[in-house]
Amino acid sequence: MTVRPIKRGKVFLVGAGPGDPELLTLKAARILCDADVVAYDELVSPEILALAPKGAERIPVGRRANGCRHHASRIHPAVIERALEGKVVVRLKGGDPFIFGRGGEEAMELAEANVPFEVVPGISAALGAAASTHIPLTHRDVATSVTFATAHLADDAKNAAGGATSQLPPTGTLVLYMGLGKLDETVAALVRSGRAPETPVAIVSHATLHDERTLTGTLVTIVALAAATPVPAPALIIVGDVVALAVASPAPHALALAVASGVTIAS
Repeated sequence: MTVRPIKRGKVFLVGAGPGDPELLTLKAARILCDADVVAYDELVSPEILALAPKGAERIPVGRRANGCRHHASRIHPAVIERALEGKVVVRLKGGDPFIFGRGGEEAMELAEANVPFEVVPGISAALGAAASTHIPLTHRDVATSVTFATAHLADDAKNAAGGATSQLPPTGTLVLYMGLGKLDETVAALVRSGRAPETPVAIVSHATLHDERTLTGTLVTIVALAAATPVPAPALIIVGDVVALAVASPAPHALALAVASGVTIAS
C-alpha cells in the first residue's frame, strides 16, 4: 500500500505596517496577493485587506486591550487548521509581527504544530508615528538610545505592582505601546524612575492615517491635556527631549519660492 504524504501549507506572519496602505512592504503585498486565507487583526485597514484575492477566506482574529475575544490559545486555531489543509495562510498583523504583535508566541505555536512558517517584517507603529509626526526617535545631540516598551503586561498581578514601567530607563527616548488607558499611572511611574517632570511627551493617535492626531505636553501636563482633549486609541506615547525637535515640513509653494529667489535650502 502506498502511503500518501500529508499535504501541509504554510503560514506567513506578515506585518501590515502602521496603518497607511502605502507603507506595506512589497514582499507583504506579493504574499497577500497569493493568499488562500487571511487571518487579520482589527487594526488592519480595508485597503490592505483588499489586496487579497476575492476568493480568499478572511478570518478576523483581532486582539485588543483585554485580549482576544475568540479563543484562548496563542494563535487562532483556524490558522493552524487551514495550514494543515495545505493552504497558504497570511496572518496579517498591524505594525511588525515581532514588536508587541504576539508574533513570537504565534511562531512558537506553529513550530510546536510542525507547521512551516515565515516572518515578513513590517514598519512598526513606533517608526510610523515618529516619521509621520517628524519626531526623530534618536538624535546625536539629544538621544542616543530608544526603548520600545508596553505599559500593559499580560499578568494582571504584575500590572498592579507597576511591573510594566518599574524598570524603564530614566534617559533616552521611550516609546510606550498600549499606555493610553493608564496614562496617569505610567506618567507617575516615569517620574518616580527619574524622568524630569518637564520631559516632553507626545501622544500620537491613529498614526499615518487620515485621522491622525497628536497631543503634546510634558510629563507634568500631559494627563490633564489628555483629559481635556481626549485622543482615541490606538495611540503611542513618545517620551523624551526628541519630542521638542519635531519640525513642520515646509509647504511646497514655499520651497518653490525659495528656489526661484535663489535661496539656499539646508537639508
